[in-house]
Amino acid sequence: MSAERTTRVAGPDGGTESISSMVHGGVDHLLAGFAALAENQGLQTVLERVVAASCRLVDAKFAALGVIGPDGVLSHFITVGLNEHQTAQIGALPVGHGVLGLLIREPRPLRLKDLRQHPAAFGFPAGHPQMTSFLGVPIRVRDTVFGNLYLTEKNARGDFSESDEELTVALAAAAGVAIENMRLFEAETRRSQWLERGQEAVRALLNSSPDRSLSDVELVAEHAKAASGAALVLILTRLSPNKSLYCEVALGLHSDELRGRLVGDGSALHDGMGPFGDPTVLTGQHLGSVLPSSETEAFEAAMYTRITDRGNQSRFLIIVRTRDDPPFSPVDQRMAAAFASQISSALELTQMQIQREQDAVFGDRDRIARDLHDLVIQRVFAAGLSIQSLRKHVVGEEPLARIASVTTELDATIGELRNTIYSLQPVTKGEAALSSRILALVRHALEGSPVEPVIHFSGPLDIAVREATATQVEAILREALSNALQHAHATTIEVSLSVGKQCLNLRIKDNGGGFAQGGRRSGLGNMQQRAAGLGGTVEIASPLGQGTSIAVALPLS
Repeated sequence: MSAERTTRVAGPDGGTESISSMVHGGVDHLLAGFAALAENQGLQTVLERVVAASCRLVDAKFAALGVIGPDGVLSHFITVGLNEHQTAQIGALPVGHGVLGLLIREPRPLRLKDLRQHPAAFGFPAGHPQMTSFLGVPIRVRDTVFGNLYLTEKNARGDFSESDEELTVALAAAAGVAIENMRLFEAETRRSQWLERGQEAVRALLNSSPDRSLSDVELVAEHAKAASGAALVLILTRLSPNKSLYCEVALGLHSDELRGRLVGDGSALHDGMGPFGDPTVLTGQHLGSVLPSSETEAFEAAMYTRITDRGNQSRFLIIVRTRDDPPFSPVDQRMAAAFASQISSALELTQMQIQREQDAVFGDRDRIARDLHDLVIQRVFAAGLSIQSLRKHVVGEEPLARIASVTTELDATIGELRNTIYSLQPVTKGEAALSSRILALVRHALEGSPVEPVIHFSGPLDIAVREATATQVEAILREALSNALQHAHATTIEVSLSVGKQCLNLRIKDNGGGFAQGGRRSGLGNMQQRAAGLGGTVEIASPLGQGTSIAVALPLS
């Protein structure tokens, strides 16, 4: 039986302390550190607990954990021991120069008696507390160095010992496993969130019920924001090549300033990228191609992908993050690509479904037109000839007048039938969506003028509005825009088009000078006649000096 070997060293108060008790205390702190890691509630919490546990483990006054970013410098720096005043005096946190950078380049434990004497040491900034003893240990995640633990100023114990290094290496190894597991868990959570939201968006898009309260692109934006957790999500539409982007939908930070307006020029967007292409991340000056220059300062990066591409018109999904948000990870980019693929397919299926319904309607109209021409008109015409042939068998003015009257009535009926056939036959198949037609109309009407358009869409415009109503909406809007340009001297025109359960609402508002009541208003009269023809109403308010507001309400059926 061998007795436990005990060595005593001078304590901070001049007394003695056993190495055995120090080691047992270190093991206790190590076990406490492992327990803290096992109770983590997120990656940030794991990092903070690793730093705190390492500081207690080796009795250090200061500790820090630096996370190495994709560019090889420190992207996060978590500290223990510095108060708010000291942190404010130090200023910007380190990015990985000097001794800190040495551990990034050479990831192995480093123990120094005096940090200031190392050849790679940089001078401390003003207000930085004194630091001499130093212990640095890499945190490995398999073969990848996730970051480094930095400990300085051992509390009244002189230099960090070999035992301190071994304990810290053990804690760093456990921290590496915990960090890797947490990163894998968070990545899997993000994947599940993207997939679930993508499936929900597809189901919502394929629900073509007129009772749906949101348009297709509004649904896409809402689910993309929920899936990504981004500060801002945009749906941008480019109506034709080399044109500015129109912000059709904006959800999140600064959305009110962006929605319905022309934003960036889209110069950084790759037109050659297909609907299912991998998302691209824009940073720095490239943000100006998807955001107004006045808004780029609030954001750090934007990830975009194309979701539809029809003719000259393209729609892009833009996911924007601020400087406080985590960077876009490879998982985010892969899942955004999968989300866009699901959405693109659903939008194509929706368009095909609408087209099939239209083809069915057009087929019925063609069949009715043929039946009217080949059957009804011929039989009415034959009946008219038969009645006329009775003239030679009838005498007397009254019977002859009655035959002439019936013959005339049949001729009028044939004329009305021919007009009905004519109205049924020349229907154009495959009309563009109403939202696209409104955007093109406004762009064409205001092209070359200094007027800034603001356009808001709400509700399922492209599936709930019948063609006859859409045609009158275009005519009313064209008249209103013409009046605003010619007479109002406006600088801004706001167009709002929304669909409820039973009604389509169009609102056109400008900031021009208004007009006197009772003046010549033939254009406004035309609007009222068009609306009345569909059973709708037009309300006009135009106080002098306060602009003009036109509110049109049209029934959907």
